Amino acid sequence: MIDKRTIFEIHRLKHLGWSDRKVARHLRIDRGSVKKYVSNPKVVQKRPNRISKLDPYRGQIKALVDKDPTVSAPVVLQQLESFTGKITIVRDYLRQLRGKRKQRIAYTRFESAPGEQMQVDWGHFGSLEYGDTRRKLYALVVIEAFSRMLFVRFTHSQKQYCLHSCLLEAFTWFGGCPKQLVIDNMATAVVERLGSVVRFNDTFLDFLCRFAIEPIACSPGSPYEKGKVESGVKYLRRNFMPLRSFVDLDDVQHQALDWLNTVANVRTHQTMGQRPVDRFEKVQLRSLPQRLPDTRQTQSLLVHKDFAVRFDGNTYTAPPWAIGKTVVVKADTAFVSLYLNDKRIAVHPRCWQRKQRIETPSHRQQVKKLRKKLWHDRQVAALMSLGTIAVDYINGLLDAGQPIAKQVKRLLVLKDKYGAEALVYALNKSMAHKALGADYVENIVHQEMAPKNDQPPVRLKNEQLNRIRLNQPSLAEYDAHALKREKK
Repeated sequence: MIDKRTIFEIHRLKHLGWSDRKVARHLRIDRGSVKKYVSNPKVVQKRPNRISKLDPYRGQIKALVDKDPTVSAPVVLQQLESFTGKITIVRDYLRQLRGKRKQRIAYTRFESAPGEQMQVDWGHFGSLEYGDTRRKLYALVVIEAFSRMLFVRFTHSQKQYCLHSCLLEAFTWFGGCPKQLVIDNMATAVVERLGSVVRFNDTFLDFLCRFAIEPIACSPGSPYEKGKVESGVKYLRRNFMPLRSFVDLDDVQHQALDWLNTVANVRTHQTMGQRPVDRFEKVQLRSLPQRLPDTRQTQSLLVHKDFAVRFDGNTYTAPPWAIGKTVVVKADTAFVSLYLNDKRIAVHPRCWQRKQRIETPSHRQQVKKLRKKLWHDRQVAALMSLGTIAVDYINGLLDAGQPIAKQVKRLLVLKDKYGAEALVYALNKSMAHKALGADYVENIVHQEMAPKNDQPPVRLKNEQLNRIRLNQPSLAEYDAHALKREKK
């Protein structure tokens, strides 16, 4: 390649009147080159394109960027099999694909003492599908400020109980708690703020009080005050989430813990120049209290007539004897437990798909046993002696979740007062209108029948004798007996 000094010499000699042949012979270059640079001094010889180690992978990288425009160079490098180049040329090519970044603002960096501070922040990461149900996916990122040791807990909620549960799990994972906890102005932590005066959430303060942790709220619109965890959320979004697929919440968390142990906390941190797991060895955290708080989601719910409670869009069954009672439901990401008088009466795996019935087989078996026992009751047998309509009516009461003993007792009183025929008529009419209950039957017989017994039955001193009920006699049986005697 001819340099600029040679080009200058060509033009100087031409100005002296030298021919192209003489200039070429004097400078020992080709005569065609002399002619070319005389006509255009700025012509530069193009360099042949050099083969790069990245060339065979450019198409694959472009496809990854099209799939996720924010994908980072380390993640792309993980996807390039048998690539022997360095990460710098991958970064250069990503910049080329994305264009220039906007200008950044400079901030003063500060460092904390080992075990002094942890920073916390939420991140939103799309959603997960469970059948026809879509649940938002969040992650609470917790970072130990000195070592940059990272912990992540994925959830489907950012509510108060969820914040406490995730923090408790983080403290357990780290093996202790810090002196300070840096947070932003989330509603579950900060209720009100006026300048530098902060009023924290009472429930949040009660939770931190157990661990003797001082909360520190960042100024509004100042994410750089908790820049370490902001970088952690960004690192999670760019290094963990791209090019992954998940089945459910447990799968996300399992992959995240594996990523923490094999990538995030064992990499050489770009700022510190050391691995977070190595720096964490110098950290001495405060010990956790012996009695840890119960951070499960808690609600008081009624057990309905289908022996189930309504919780988070689903129904969870309880023992049938708990129908009509108020139980305490406690739930975490894995299980839903039901308590009555501080005693656990049922536990179910949590279902994230909505409009599902989660049932324990033993609960349905208990219902069958109660029904079987019911048919052997003397009061029920006395009502059933009225015929098929009475049996169908009792089954209807069972399906409707009505208190059988109470309903049967009232119906038998109506039988004594108005007679069997009147009661059967009222039961048929009640069934035709799908109005199940002694109130409806009593209303029918009051309107259409007259009492046949003006005087109440004699009351005996022995209440057990007063409760004796005789089955309604069947005239068909008498007719069959009479025909049998005639044949003899």
